[in-house]
Amino acid sequence: MIIDGKKIAEELREELKKKIIEFKATYKSVPGLTVILIGEDPASKIYVKNKEKYAKDVGINSEVIKYPDSVDEKTVLDKISNLNKDKKISGILVQLPLPKHINKKKIIDAILPNKDVDGFHPVNVGNLSSGYESKVPCTPLGCYLLLRKVEKDLKGKHAVILGRSNLNGKPMAQLLLKENCTVTITHSKTKDLKNECKRADIIIAAVGQPKLVKGDWVKKGAIVIDVGINKTANGLEGDVDFKEVSKVAKAITPVPGGVGPMTIACLLSNTIECFKTANS
Repeated sequence: MIIDGKKIAEELREELKKKIIEFKATYKSVPGLTVILIGEDPASKIYVKNKEKYAKDVGINSEVIKYPDSVDEKTVLDKISNLNKDKKISGILVQLPLPKHINKKKIIDAILPNKDVDGFHPVNVGNLSSGYESKVPCTPLGCYLLLRKVEKDLKGKHAVILGRSNLNGKPMAQLLLKENCTVTITHSKTKDLKNECKRADIIIAAVGQPKLVKGDWVKKGAIVIDVGINKTANGLEGDVDFKEVSKVAKAITPVPGGVGPMTIACLLSNTIECFKTANS
């Protein structure tokens, strides 16, 4: 089974559209999302453009504020402070990566936790790891929703996560622990990575190495979620050897068309959750 992230993301966006129609009737207003884009990184520009497009498509008021690479840190922090106070803005996102002269931690910490649609603020990270309500980072949330489409009950499953980043690996582990999975986090220092993967009912690959996970790394019937997007001579490729692994896996996400569309759909969902929090 190929897990169609495009289709599932489209279904989620249709649900979000209905919610926003309800908000208009109930609150006479709709969620607002502001994205801050610094510099000319081509991948970031494409990603932000897609965010803006889909936000408007579901009925979210979307704004992109662009700064050159040379912008000073204080200008960005002052803008975030103003957005924090603006009641029309439900969610704030600063697109990563940032120029070297801007402190990522300062920027993330400056966004109010209840407007943090990326789920990166330490308060949201702490709440997630404690099992409390929190804003969840968009990519792991997308992976989780794709998993639930294949397997409703994750209890007792052994999940192996490749990668320990704050963006995906760590929050993914927390989501799966909440579902009573047994979770193994692997990384560049893990001994015998292949053997760890072979024990898994669920594999989440997010390391940025094309075709790292081979067919003989995966046991028959496992679910494989490929977060990797790597530019190669053959085009975009994931961290999983799709051709090999698809022969043994119960279900697998393609690259592209798997996790990517869900990441943006989950950003819109988080924006709506922020709006609901502000109006509850």
